[in-house]
Amino acid sequence: MGLWTIGVFARAARLTPKALRLYEQVGLLPPAAVDPESGYRLYDPEQLPVARLVAQLRRIGMPLATIRVVCALDPAAAAQAVTAYWREVSADTAARARLATVLVEHLLEGDVTVSRSNPALAVRCAAGCVTGAARDSNEDAAYAGERLFAVADGMRGPGGAAASAAAIDALLPLALADTPAVDLLTMLAGAVTDVDRTVRALATDEHQPVTTLTALLRGGSQLALVHIGDTRAYLLRGGELSLLTQDHTWVRTQVDQGRLDPDEAAAHPQRAVLVRALGGGRQVEADLALRTALPGDRYLLCSDGLWAVVDRADLHATLSAGGDPEDTVAALVDLAQARGGPDNIACVVADVVAA
Repeated sequence: MGLWTIGVFARAARLTPKALRLYEQVGLLPPAAVDPESGYRLYDPEQLPVARLVAQLRRIGMPLATIRVVCALDPAAAAQAVTAYWREVSADTAARARLATVLVEHLLEGDVTVSRSNPALAVRCAAGCVTGAARDSNEDAAYAGERLFAVADGMRGPGGAAASAAAIDALLPLALADTPAVDLLTMLAGAVTDVDRTVRALATDEHQPVTTLTALLRGGSQLALVHIGDTRAYLLRGGELSLLTQDHTWVRTQVDQGRLDPDEAAAHPQRAVLVRALGGGRQVEADLALRTALPGDRYLLCSDGLWAVVDRADLHATLSAGGDPEDTVAALVDLAQARGGPDNIACVVADVVAA
């Protein structure tokens, strides 16, 4: 069988001549020959399987650079590469779906209208990060600024401190941008993906560090919350203390499934085992939420070095005592240390006030 013209080959491959010319330009599917007089591109019918594979991969949205790699593999390896690519697409789609759901709920609640009527707000905040009495190193990290509040708890061992620091460092550029409230969650979602890559890059042959992260990014009266792991965010509003996050731990999943009660979970030997963290698992999956801040709100972000040893009543009493953020952080650290301070302690206290 002789060579086919580009038009005949395009119809057989279910591609357009324009697509074939593009694939030639990027070195993906060059013609078998080019007529020296007319310049017509000629294709070998044996190129059809590759052309049809390219067409199918393009239909699932695979980038040309990735397609070039897949086409050079044997069938088994190509199948694995397509599976891995689609797993990434599915995870990204799921993350976008969660983000869309949060934004829709936020809009339906009328928070945008409420925030426009709020007075201009300011924040007074403080952070503390102390090595626990039973620890010889500190893998926790904390940050408090005008627009960003964050705590991270790196896994004990090599790279843990670097992982928690990297998690917070990745968010710092967001605090410098004057970002509309509706874009806060999108920015946080992208930053979490970036920091997950950074933490994974810290891996050695012997150890893969991971870290938790709980952070609030402020835009006007809007607060975007990102959370992964067992660091926590609390809100004291109108005298009531609310937990804004859910621990991503094995015991928490057992409680949710009715296999453990909360008291059993609190004393369980595997209570610190994480099921979600930055740097761990196949894909990062963070919780995202958007909240409206009100004058008088007090936010607490902390690692389990605080909340696991200081009970809810004492947290409530200390946060309600009326001290400024610096004094409150010091009081919370003292409480944890008075109970033995078995773990590192990181916390942020942020007060929302009318400017």
